[in-house]
Amino acid sequence: QVQLVESGGGLVQAGGSLTLSCAASIYIASVNAMGWYRQAPGKQRELVAAIMRSGTTTYADSVEGRFTASRDSAKSTAYLQMNSLSPDDTAVYFCFVSTNILNWGQGTQVTVSS
Repeated sequence: QVQLVESGGGLVQAGGSLTLSCAASIYIASVNAMGWYRQAPGKQRELVAAIMRSGTTTYADSVEGRFTASRDSAKSTAYLQMNSLSPDDTAVYFCFVSTNILNWGQGTQVTVSS
């Protein structure tokens, strides 16, 4: 079973920045995809960003241009740099790794105050 350990969440004011990290217990360059979902209270979980095996990255329209997903294969770690945060970005952020199944991190809370 893949272990994913997230860090970097917290409380930030609108317009601020945060960087999330997700450390995996496997070699991430070989996975199908790795990235982040988020779930706000009362809402469905939504895809935020995904890094494909090829290195191509896709983003939700709502975060395009503000968030940047990256990976360091040597460290088996993915990152989500979040800039220009707004209260609408408040959610629990979940890291995922796609192998033959979807593997999930424990989630980290991001709260953006207005």
